Parts: sequence; structure tokens; C-alpha cells
Amino acid sequence: MLDPLPPPPPWLVALAKPYSDALNLPTFAYHIHEVLFAFVLYQVTQSVISPVLSNILFPNIYPKLNRRTRINWDVHVVSLVQSCLINGLALWVMSVDEERREMGKDRGGKGAVERIYGYTGASGLIQAFATGYFVWDIVVSTRYLKIFGIGIWMHAVTALAVFSLGFRPFCNYYGPVFILYELSSPFLNIHWFCDKLNMTGSKLQWYNGMLLLGMFFSCRLIWGTYQSLRVYQDVWHAMHLNAKGQTPFIRELAESSVPGHSIFVPRDGQMCAGDVSCIRAQSEVMKFTGPDTSAVPIWLAGVYLVSNLVLNSLNFYWFAKMIETVRKRFQGKPHDEFANERDKRPQRKTSMVEQMATELDKETLSGPTDDEDEEKEQVSGTSTAVLVDGQVKKR
Repeated sequence: MLDPLPPPPPWLVALAKPYSDALNLPTFAYHIHEVLFAFVLYQVTQSVISPVLSNILFPNIYPKLNRRTRINWDVHVVSLVQSCLINGLALWVMSVDEERREMGKDRGGKGAVERIYGYTGASGLIQAFATGYFVWDIVVSTRYLKIFGIGIWMHAVTALAVFSLGFRPFCNYYGPVFILYELSSPFLNIHWFCDKLNMTGSKLQWYNGMLLLGMFFSCRLIWGTYQSLRVYQDVWHAMHLNAKGQTPFIRELAESSVPGHSIFVPRDGQMCAGDVSCIRAQSEVMKFTGPDTSAVPIWLAGVYLVSNLVLNSLNFYWFAKMIETVRKRFQGKPHDEFANERDKRPQRKTSMVEQMATELDKETLSGPTDDEDEEKEQVSGTSTAVLVDGQVKKR
């Protein structure tokens, strides 16, 4: 499927091409406008749209937040917008991109080759929007490192490494696949906003928490782990294409006179019935490969797989922290992780779902909460905070 958005202006392609060639990311120049658009969209959302709309929609809450929490609020708004947008785009591409769907089939081993080396403009669009977001994420997490911590910064860097490699093109097929990790993010953001909007313990937060945990477990742990194993298998297959001898095995196949042996033969468009757009979409699948294309180098496989492993490890770590939180609760151990968000409702016992969702939120999107007590006083006006022995206590 061709990129549904118009191509970048020629002057922008000419400007980006030297850099994309130097980095060996040939498709980047043809998606540079989408990367820039995504970055600007998320930056404007954080700096302008979120503050303006939040002041209008929540005049009794947002203006009273302290600086740290207001930054967190605006970042959560961007995360909510991005996760809804990119998930919708990824699901749409996976459902309508016929060329990408063909890559998912084995077809005598060519499916694995196309999943690693193949390219479609629609998948490139997903790569571009994801790249723009993670560039923004790195900028924000670097600027506010004390708020968000090194873990969020590492997540942004590794995610950017994974998605920018798609412009090689490398594992372009898997771009929409791994974007679906973000299916849990809208629910995570809604949970956070429930706390800030004095809806802690509400039915909305409880039901949303159930959806959050179910989506996180199914999309990040089950779906993500399964797809990671698939990409490991495909990369292993691609790395061993040159195992035959001194010259790249790919070149041997491409130059072979035996019919059907060339793994980089462009699709012939036989099923297009003369449809010009279909023929163009078919021809771009292996557009950036040829006889001189070498097998996947070890460093490239290492960067991609290590980054993927880091992201998956973070997902398991966050889920383990959620389980640990609930286990402490049932074992009767001291549990004050959520005191800042629960002081308003001391008479209500926190449900397991809310505890796990809050722990996930604290570990993934929120920064340190040393100012949260102050924020709660400003929002609720129901109690007074005093500093005793270096700790904030209620009276």
C-alpha cells in the first residue's frame, strides 16, 4: 500500500537525502515531512493545546497544579493523543495494506525476506509518526530528567532506535506490529487523569483499570513476546543468507539464472488487473533492495534485538511491580505507595485493580511524586500539609 499522505516537497527531500544516505536510511528522506509533522504536533500539543484546553475545561484544577504536576499533565495529554492516533493508524494499515499482508505469508521463504527487507509506504507512515513521537519523547525526558527518571529516557532512546531502523528499510513490516504495544496507553492515561480530577476510586477508574491491566497483559506481554520471537526468527534467517561462501549469498541468488531463485525479484503485479496504484504498490515492496544488498550485519541485528529485549524487559518489570504491589497488600505489609492519591478517601478500601493500575502508572508515565501532596492540597483544599522530619504528613 502506498503512503496515503502526499509526498514531501522536492526541496525537503533534497535537504534530507544526504543525511539519510549517510545513515543508510534511504526511505527516511521520503518520510521526513511526516516525522517533522509528528514532532511539531506533539510539541504544540504539550506547549499550547494542552494548557489552553485544560484551563478552559478544568478551571478549578489545572491552574492550581504545581509546576511538576502541570508538566506531567501536559505530557499525559500528549501520550493520550499519540497513543490513540498511532494505534488507529496501525490497525488501519494492518487491515487494508494488501502488500504487507502478503509479507506475512511464508511463500517458500520469501515472506521472511520481505518482512526483514520489504517496504510499503503505509508502514513507512507508521514508522515516521512513531519516530517523530520518540524524538519528542527524548527531548522532553532529557529536559525533565529529574521528573521522569532515567528509565523513561532509556525507553525513549531504545524505542527510537527500533523504529528509526525501519527507514533502512529493516523490519518495516513489524512497525505497526510493535506500535500495538501502545494499546494499553490510553487506559493508563485515563487512570492518571481520574486521580487528578478527584475521581479516585470511581467506577470509571475501576472499569478503566480492568481494561488497562487486561490490555497491558495481552498486548505487551502476550502479543509483544510472540511477535518478538517471530522477528528473532526472521532476523536469524536473514543473517544466514550469506552462509554459502565468500560473496553474499543474496548476490548469488539475485544473479542466479535458475527461475524463481532470486529472492529480490520485484512483485510482478499480476493480480493488479492493470490498476496503476496497485502496480506501484507492488513494485515498491522490494524497491530498496537488489543484487548488492548484503545480508543483515551482526551490529544491526544486535542493536535491533537488544533494543527490543530492553523494551520487553521493561514491560515484564512493570507488570511484576504491579503484582508485587498487590501481594504486599494481601500479606499485610506496610503499603504507602498510593497514600498521596488516597488521602481524600480514607474510608474506602482500595481495590486490587486500582492498586495495580496506579503502580503501573507510577512506573511508566509518572515521575517522582515528591510534590504530589502539595498538589493534592491545592486541588482538594480539604487538609493541611506540614513538614515533619523531612516528610509530608497530614493533619
